[in-house]
Amino acid sequence: MNPSLSPTLLTRDAPPRAAWALEQAGVSPLLARLFAARGVRSADELDAGLDKLLPPEGLKGIAAAAALLADAIQQGERICLVADYDCDGATACAVALRGLGLLGARPDTLHYVVPDRAIHGYGLTPAIVDLALPLQPQLLMTVDNGIASLAGVAHAKSLGLKVLVTDHHLPALVDEVVQLPAADALVNPSQPGCAFESKNLAGVGVAFYVLLAVRGELRRRGAFEGREQPRLDGLLDLVALGTVADVVRLDANNRRLVAQGLRRMRAGRMQPGVAALFTAAGRDAARANTFDLGFALGPRINAAGRLSDMTVGIECLLCEDPARALELARLLDTINRERREIEAGMREQAEAQLARLQTRLEQQTPPALVIFDEDFHEGVVGIVASRIKDAAHRPTFVLARGVDGQLKGSGRSITGFHLRDALDLVSKRHPELLKKFGGHAMAAGCTLAEGGVETFRQAFTQVAAEWLDEASLQRTLRTDGPLPAEAFNAQTVQELESQVWGQAFEAPLFCDEVQIVAQRIVGERHLKLRVRQGGLLRDAIWFGHTDPVPEQARMAYRLSLDEYQGQQRVQMVVEAIV
Repeated sequence: MNPSLSPTLLTRDAPPRAAWALEQAGVSPLLARLFAARGVRSADELDAGLDKLLPPEGLKGIAAAAALLADAIQQGERICLVADYDCDGATACAVALRGLGLLGARPDTLHYVVPDRAIHGYGLTPAIVDLALPLQPQLLMTVDNGIASLAGVAHAKSLGLKVLVTDHHLPALVDEVVQLPAADALVNPSQPGCAFESKNLAGVGVAFYVLLAVRGELRRRGAFEGREQPRLDGLLDLVALGTVADVVRLDANNRRLVAQGLRRMRAGRMQPGVAALFTAAGRDAARANTFDLGFALGPRINAAGRLSDMTVGIECLLCEDPARALELARLLDTINRERREIEAGMREQAEAQLARLQTRLEQQTPPALVIFDEDFHEGVVGIVASRIKDAAHRPTFVLARGVDGQLKGSGRSITGFHLRDALDLVSKRHPELLKKFGGHAMAAGCTLAEGGVETFRQAFTQVAAEWLDEASLQRTLRTDGPLPAEAFNAQTVQELESQVWGQAFEAPLFCDEVQIVAQRIVGERHLKLRVRQGGLLRDAIWFGHTDPVPEQARMAYRLSLDEYQGQQRVQMVVEAIV
């Protein structure tokens, strides 16, 4: 990659008064500084109690949704869920099916369909409605999709079906005007007029909130008289998994949902499928953290939707038999290994294309990247786009030819460049180029007209050149400054790993001046370092990096525990050296 893209290291500001207030409330000094630097101003924001969750009533449309589902449960209507083919969609489907069963829906009335990424595309399309018809549904309920499914909802309504849309994505724009589907009920914190304070719920979070409202509606109808009302908190392991895997902003409400799910995992109170995924991934559920969910369990569920059939992932999450769940989890692990192999090959080809481009441009990287190869797999383009975006710090689209012969692309962006708006501008300038497109600021997808790759590359790059300046194209890493020497221990690592970190509430990244005492390549792809920090020798490793580093350096790193032959050692995991 272009050496000019070495990051600028910036130190987060931790307001002293906020840090002091957190310390006074019993938060450790290190965590108080870290939380204050991430905008936490009171210990109340750190309270993960269920009673601190925002109430369901704040979600626009949730009363109508609750009444619709309560009616369906009490009248024995057949309900068919329409899921999405990623981890958020899979967990949302499992949460909804399990929750509706807990609330009284008969098993024979609950069904689901999930699109095939290559055949059906995304969302509640007319084709998916037709796919559900043999199940004889009376009510279609979308999870993690549907807000932009104008044609699909209209088709379902024309067939006499009731439709409930639960989603968290942005609605469709038609001639710059928001258009909502004509569903019987619609729950989405991103819809116009919704006053719910957290706009960052994942699809699985929306599904969970709908269940809370349905329980409340059934309670008002007297459905639980003489017996204890069903508990829904047992679904929070699934809510946590889908929320972290979908990389939504971890605001205070989402952090509570995730914290509650992690508590249940660590205590062994989780669905058999989630426990099986921990086993298949070689992770210890008793020490579950957000890294496990985002980088171990989530990718295994996602792999099914990328390369195979997401019903494998959903069935794993629905399975009650631990032995069968483990079989499905191991199948997902095998699919994920195949995904990694395909991704590695595609990434190597993509990086070779980028290197050739930089050579032609005298080592300069253009303000945006569009990479295409006839051999690319359409199910993995999003992951590869994310990897290239991270490495080059450029808005990136990776294109592949789908099994239907169409040119399909998935894009990932950097801060300050709204990907969906960029596609909208490209579409206005080249009306015949994009057959369809959608997404949001940081991720988007599109389908190109045949032969349109080069035109798209030029048009997309032109928009980036207009919108991005040099400062935007310089990668920055926000750090938490030096780590106190006394905090360099296993207890600190465990304390940090027990917290909820993620999107917009990033895991701690420390920064220190170090002397490189020794460096060597391990595993052919990683740089093992011995460094002197403040007079003390430390172990460090830089994964995926093999170039030698200078003897004196400023190093940004995370802490981890390296376990070998029963021994634990604290090591630095390098993110950057400048």
